[in-house]
Amino acid sequence: MDTTPRIGILSAMHDEIDALLKLLTNVDQKTKGKRTYYTGTLFNKKVVLVFSRWGKVASTMTTTQLINDYNLSELIFTGVAGGLQSDLNIGDIIVGDKLYQHDLDASPLFPKFHIPLLNKAEINTAYSGKLLKATETFLHHFKQHLDDSTIATFKLEQPKVRIGTILSGDQFISSSDKINSLLSEIPTAQCVEMEGAAVAQVCYEYNIPFSIIRTISDKANDNATLDFPKFAKEVASLYAAGILEAYFEMD
Repeated sequence: MDTTPRIGILSAMHDEIDALLKLLTNVDQKTKGKRTYYTGTLFNKKVVLVFSRWGKVASTMTTTQLINDYNLSELIFTGVAGGLQSDLNIGDIIVGDKLYQHDLDASPLFPKFHIPLLNKAEINTAYSGKLLKATETFLHHFKQHLDDSTIATFKLEQPKVRIGTILSGDQFISSSDKINSLLSEIPTAQCVEMEGAAVAQVCYEYNIPFSIIRTISDKANDNATLDFPKFAKEVASLYAAGILEAYFEMD
């Protein structure tokens, strides 16, 4: 086990941490379970970066390996998500405060969404207030991090950030009917993705402080964009770099 205290940074897609990897110095890497773990220094912090691949099983496996192999002081998951609320736009940012597995239903043995044996449906994050401030700092000058053509392509004129509930499940949500169904059961939900709540459960059970940051890449409806790699690499990855730079400087 690497005994150096490190901040773990996790994404589901390589493109989502592309900018962070380019900024990483003193890099070492190890491959295990078909994942590559990159250790090094990022904005004067010791970190370990890895992309988990899509879905709850993949992210659970990666998070568990990350915790067991590295001495994590905290874990941050960053990436894209589909917006659920009508006032969210592409490029907006959600800092998670509660995570639900929207496809978990062990009823009638347990209430819907409840995690068996943990006796709770939602997992709370650790540093949402601090991350909110860091994101606000980044958004004040986000245009310095992105080129004009990217801003124009994705119409990123006035992105906003809010703290809110994030839903996770092994489904790609791309219909208005499904959005309405999710919101009827969890009205506070802001966005939906495929990994965050699984990562949250692992961190909760291992007592590792964690945070989830999601950039809205689409409206999770019938018009959901399919160009995730482009958005992840040219927007979400650069967002993550700018937000984490501000976050690490707050210590």
